[in-house]
Amino acid sequence: MQEPLNRCEWAGDDPLMQSYHDEEWGVPLHDDRALFELLILEGAQAGLSWRTVLHRREGYRAAFDGFDISTVAAYDDTDQTRLRADARIIRNRAKINAAIANARATLKIQAEHGSLDTFIWSFVGGQPRRNAFRTLADIPAQTDESRAMSKALRSNGFGFVGPTICYAFMQSAGLVNDHITTCFRYR
Repeated sequence: MQEPLNRCEWAGDDPLMQSYHDEEWGVPLHDDRALFELLILEGAQAGLSWRTVLHRREGYRAAFDGFDISTVAAYDDTDQTRLRADARIIRNRAKINAAIANARATLKIQAEHGSLDTFIWSFVGGQPRRNAFRTLADIPAQTDESRAMSKALRSNGFGFVGPTICYAFMQSAGLVNDHITTCFRYR
């Protein structure tokens, strides 16, 4: 019988959460569309669990046209109404409006910095930070870098990008390695 993998506790026993933990979380991400998607999903998580959002991710991808940044940036009132009626996503008006505003802000960032990737990764000097936390309780909810990212994103027109959301984004997009040291994914 195969030994169970030692994972970060938050993955729990949900197969989708385990797969996300094992294959995606903490892997450095450099694709603008994927970074935009993750930023929107992390913002959608505000006040909810990541499990709730992860189980709706495919619905989000369908509802938001595959998170094509230019397409989402062009959404109008009709699209907002459509999204508020879509049961596949979290139908919070402020989160939906922020997603559209964030697409527009992403286009601005791309024009000014060349890519969302370049802008986002500048907060960690272009290289993932490797932390060495022994337990989930040791992992901070926010850091100086996530506070700086939050401030910069907000000043560029982004919404639902507080410092805690930004740190969760940094963890998921691999800007920081916050797998606990006993997790098989830490190395």
